[in-house]
Amino acid sequence: MIAVKNVNKTFGTNQVLTDVSLEVPKSHVVAIIGPSGAGKSTLIRTINALEPIDNGEIIVDGISIHDKKVDINKARSEIGFVFQSFNLYPFLTALQNVTLAPINVKGLSKGEAEKRGKELLTSLGLGDKFDAYPNRLSGGQQQRVAIARALAMEPRVMLFDEPTSALDPEMVTEVLDAIRKLAEDGMTMVVVTHEMGFAKEICDEIIFMAEGKVVEQASPDKFFSNPNTERARNFLSKVLNH
Repeated sequence: MIAVKNVNKTFGTNQVLTDVSLEVPKSHVVAIIGPSGAGKSTLIRTINALEPIDNGEIIVDGISIHDKKVDINKARSEIGFVFQSFNLYPFLTALQNVTLAPINVKGLSKGEAEKRGKELLTSLGLGDKFDAYPNRLSGGQQQRVAIARALAMEPRVMLFDEPTSALDPEMVTEVLDAIRKLAEDGMTMVVVTHEMGFAKEICDEIIFMAEGKVVEQASPDKFFSNPNTERARNFLSKVLNH
């Protein structure tokens, strides 16, 4: 479903990604973890071409995303992206945020889009928030609206960039529960996260990055119980003991 092949990315003289390769099969959930500055967010942003790459190739559902001949807007409509900072339109209600793209990009009628939007918001525990503006919602509620907005486009793949990092601790669980439900429904997902318990419980594979490279790739059981590399062991000793 997703194949990243020998991808390199620089910002000026800073090499952010170095020869990164990975695969995500259909209906699998992959967590990308690692220290700050490892290149995790840059990598996930290259998967739907929010960031260009210097060389290499990224294929999503058979489409080479960075090929200049590709209609990137059409390709992106199949790839849901949830940012860490919500990025909701403050002047639109929750329902309007969810229906905007299906109406303007996919050409759904307002009635069709609103029916689907209400179903999604209700399924995420926001059935009473259709008419609420973002500033009247908690951080966890805003992030769930953002998830509903991405799902409204009926994507084949969902990408999450630290979806809980901007949340107060008590709001984290409701967002992770929403992602957990998507995993149970068979959605193909890549999640950049610092929530180690979530990664261990939900994900099919862990990708550990450091200094712009994939250092280790393993099942959660193997990675958390017996990582292969000293770099991963050092990382886990810090994040699991604090």
